Amino acid sequence: MAEGKIKRLTDRGFGFIETSDGQDMFFHMSACEGCRFDDLREGQQVEFNVGQGPKGPRAESVRVV
Repeated sequence: MAEGKIKRLTDRGFGFIETSDGQDMFFHMSACEGCRFDDLREGQQVEFNVGQGPKGPRAESVRVV
């Protein structure tokens, strides 16, 4: 699993994770596992699997570390 920190959250149910190599990874609230999207905070450490979405790479199975 890859790790990163939450860079930005929106009120529309998606956000971005800053990966360890400095890239931004999109994720949707439906990708959260073991936590609720509303409980996530910017700067929080998370782990995730890299998947492929219609617009490119995205984070899947997002979990708080």
